[in-house]
Amino acid sequence: MLPEDPVILLSVVNTRLRDQYASLEELCAAEGADRAALEGKLAALDRRYDPDSNQFI
Repeated sequence: MLPEDPVILLSVVNTRLRDQYASLEELCAAEGADRAALEGKLAALDRRYDPDSNQFI
């Protein structure tokens, strides 16, 4: 389960992308997360997913 707070969510997602998952698609599938909703929450922090670095920047 992923946290609701956007700042904590950013930290958790980037850590899991770094340590456990090769892509955002893989993370969403494993965590049962809606990719569009996840990206929307993090866009509110002016963050976007960068597939080359596999993190939200």
